[in-house]
Amino acid sequence: MSYRYIGNKTRVLSRLLEEIRSLVKCKGTVADLMCGTAAVSEALKCADYRVVASDLMTFAYCHAWVRLRLDSPPRFQKCPGKSYLAVLQFLNSLSEKPGYYYREYAPGGQPENGVAPRQYLSDANAAKLDAIAAQIREWRNNGCLDADELNLLRHDLVLAVNKVANIAGTYGHFRSSWSNGSLRPLALNDSTFLLGPRTDHLVFQGPAEQVAAKVECDLCYLDPPYMKRQYAANYHLIETVARLDEPEAIGVSGLRPWRDQYSDFCSKIKIWGAFGGIFSRIKCDRFLVSYSEDGLIPKDQLIDFFSKFGKVTVKSFSNSRFRSNDSPLGSNVEEYLFYIKR
Repeated sequence: MSYRYIGNKTRVLSRLLEEIRSLVKCKGTVADLMCGTAAVSEALKCADYRVVASDLMTFAYCHAWVRLRLDSPPRFQKCPGKSYLAVLQFLNSLSEKPGYYYREYAPGGQPENGVAPRQYLSDANAAKLDAIAAQIREWRNNGCLDADELNLLRHDLVLAVNKVANIAGTYGHFRSSWSNGSLRPLALNDSTFLLGPRTDHLVFQGPAEQVAAKVECDLCYLDPPYMKRQYAANYHLIETVARLDEPEAIGVSGLRPWRDQYSDFCSKIKIWGAFGGIFSRIKCDRFLVSYSEDGLIPKDQLIDFFSKFGKVTVKSFSNSRFRSNDSPLGSNVEEYLFYIKR
């Protein structure tokens, strides 16, 4: 699953799996409480672990649901064609229907707040997105989709939008000129389903420090945000796509109201309470925390804090730095893995 996403661990999956295997035997339960695109969760599923995944963002929840809980396409018995591929074909055949996305995120639109038109999406792709989103919303409201079917379509639609979005790396702002892929037509592609050894994985949505109270596991893997930038603001457009709502588009960039998804891990002050909330609520004695030298909190401060909860060991390795533009920072960044044993 190709994805432009800050902190995506796809490139270091083998390193992470090696570390996790040294801590927990296969068939054990591993929690991934800030799972993002669910790349780590899916790798754990394929490695014969039981996975408990969660994330604050709706689009991440949809990705985790599909990657963990679906081993084959659902049946779509209440939709045209009564099959997954037929539903995708039907949605892709819909005529463009300019609406919310065209108005707020395409150059031909006129944003309600009076700012200049935005160009996150081409006119044609925005109008196509309006048509597809409206149809999925209608099926949902009419009870035509079960949880598997709804989350799969939301997952597929987010991926389709992400491929043609006119952005440099995040959705914090659109590009002033069109990127190479942004003028391609928006189209839903069928997902690949990975058959895992077990099917008892769980997926939640919410702040990790609250979800932790529902979780019992052998190892809790934590990959928190490293910086002040909130994922809810940086990925506002695909969050709206996943929610199937039409919120107010605020400011020049058209951000949705996102304070309901504020992460305390993006605050130098609140991060300590967020970590403490997880450690105190979850039923688990072992933790593996991924962090970066670019993070808000220096390594030594994290070690001092984690030491309040157990014995701490640290490993480090080099990884490619996420850069959405011509950043003066180097191409590599030092990544840390903190292991805490109560």
